[in-house]
Amino acid sequence: MKKKPFIFSIVLAVMAFAFGAVMAQNSPKSPGTFELKDNDRVVFLGNSLFENELQYGYLELALTTRWPGRNVTFRNLGWTGDNVWGEARSTFTNPPTPYQHLMTQITNAKPTLVFVAYGGVEAQEGAAGLSRFTEGLGKLIDKIDSLGAKTILLSPIPIMYEDTAVHVAKRNADLTLYASAIAKMAAERGKQFIDIYAPISEFSKKTMILENGVHLNELGYYYLASVLEKNLGLDPLPQPVSIAVAKNAAEATGPAKILASDPKNVTLQFSIDEGFLPLPLPENGTAFTANTPQLKISGLKKGFYTLTTENQQIITASAQQWAQGVAITQGPAYTQAAQIREMILKKNEQFFFQYRPLNRTYILGFRSYEQGRHAKGLEEQSLIIKWLEGQIALHSTPKTRVYQLSPVK
Repeated sequence: MKKKPFIFSIVLAVMAFAFGAVMAQNSPKSPGTFELKDNDRVVFLGNSLFENELQYGYLELALTTRWPGRNVTFRNLGWTGDNVWGEARSTFTNPPTPYQHLMTQITNAKPTLVFVAYGGVEAQEGAAGLSRFTEGLGKLIDKIDSLGAKTILLSPIPIMYEDTAVHVAKRNADLTLYASAIAKMAAERGKQFIDIYAPISEFSKKTMILENGVHLNELGYYYLASVLEKNLGLDPLPQPVSIAVAKNAAEATGPAKILASDPKNVTLQFSIDEGFLPLPLPENGTAFTANTPQLKISGLKKGFYTLTTENQQIITASAQQWAQGVAITQGPAYTQAAQIREMILKKNEQFFFQYRPLNRTYILGFRSYEQGRHAKGLEEQSLIIKWLEGQIALHSTPKTRVYQLSPVK
């Protein structure tokens, strides 16, 4: 990643400081313990921030694996270029209007919780468009309230173009203005507000998490999942495990249990009962190894030791490295989580083409007399979606796995 112009960095730092002060004033109090229960229905509603997440599935995976086995329905209603008035959801059939489409889509999703991420598109209107935005956001919250659902509001994210610092400064100033308005409305309406502008801005200075300086890439969505977890009051990491090897025995702390130890031959067997599955790292995700489960084993004799489970080699490290703690970034638990993620992506693809069919005008609109027979096929996709959701819930429970640490000979 090439170095940003000095003036650009200064401008971003000043805006981040000012924005943080506003957030401290307007953010509502902690919402308390966040939990998803059986039969909850979660909707992601907004612009490309959510629609692009359909490519990666990290947000849904993080919330799915947190409460394994629960039947929670997720619906992604993100629409690139959309605003609080639903103007990107246009159709050749008019009426209904784009706004009516938005209201219908929210209603049909039957939400119990809606993550709302707007403001990025509207901020292009600057201060002149702020009152229209807040009016639309207020009506959107009214609609969600009328459905008996909870609302969590997200800020927009910054843009990080490097070669046009003056333009970017103005654009980000408008984004922070709209984010502040969202935070203020959240406080006034008793809704939770999550600032994702500041953490995305800060982390993007260290790692390339934005494509073309505008949209989050795979690394960005992995990071966003951890930001949401933190703001929802959820520990983003499985509990760390520490094992102390002594002359005659070994003791474990955390979700681990010693099954067998042989100090003479320096071998160790133990099980780990994890509360939830870890998120599989994206490609080139070395910057996020701190977000992975940590295993610390002290008291080993000098040398190298290999950790295995289910006949699979996980990692080899020196006694000194084990004593300091080793990040576990692969293994059966990651494979299981990756399989769930793949099912989430397939399920969301099925839903996307169900509620946004390519030939909507011909299947559901004013020309349905030509291809309206295909509407039945759209309805039948619900069977596939329901089956995939059942598989996701069934396979999201972590397994108690037996691990063995052996010296490299």
